Amino acid sequence: MRLGATLVHLSAAPPYPVAEWARRLVGEGFESLWTPEVIGRGHLVPDPFVTLAAAATATDGVELGTATVQVPLHHPADLAHRILSLASVCGDRLALGVSPGSTRADSATFDRDHPARFRTFDENLARLRVLLARGCDERADLAPTGVDVPILLGSWGAKVERAAREFDGWLASDHRRTADQIVAAHERYRAAGGGRAVVCAVRVAGEGDLGPVGERLHRYAEAGFDDAVVLFEPGGPRPEQVRTLVP
Repeated sequence: MRLGATLVHLSAAPPYPVAEWARRLVGEGFESLWTPEVIGRGHLVPDPFVTLAAAATATDGVELGTATVQVPLHHPADLAHRILSLASVCGDRLALGVSPGSTRADSATFDRDHPARFRTFDENLARLRVLLARGCDERADLAPTGVDVPILLGSWGAKVERAAREFDGWLASDHRRTADQIVAAHERYRAAGGGRAVVCAVRVAGEGDLGPVGERLHRYAEAGFDDAVVLFEPGGPRPEQVRTLVP
């Protein structure tokens, strides 16, 4: 199992200096760098596109991903333009994690209809795929000029099987579920023929977390996850301490 890390945290403390933090994580051996889209929750979590662009210029070779972009918050054309622009900086290192979103505060900040987010997700994602393939131009007479970015679905419930059928991978959030729930959902994902499986947001907040986090990471590795992504909160264990948990 590969071990990745987030470029941001979810506390009220000042954000990490992205370029410096990205270089440190890569130097300690983390194999992927991720960031979520979080807005409207009372503290700044930097924009994922700005964050990943900064990390791309500060690092070489390491994968860069969103976990996740909340598709219903955006117009598909604007979102496609931002993704294509980011891909031009990241190259083939970019992985696009998408989701309908789960937090009402984020929807309210954008004046979006939170209960309708699943329908909006389906409608916007269908158009987004076309725009990405055609470089933001939907005219049918043009040859494809876009990019082929792997798209992973951040999902739960019945959509775990959908991730297996329709996406390049699945993102499970450790931040909201127990290890038992995540392992059980992973079994369903594999049974449905799913490919890459990533468990993200494995929170590390204090020195006492090292033991329990290590146990969770080993359990996910034994279950067959391809990647785990740890979420470093300020004041917790150092990256080099956490990296040793997964050889």
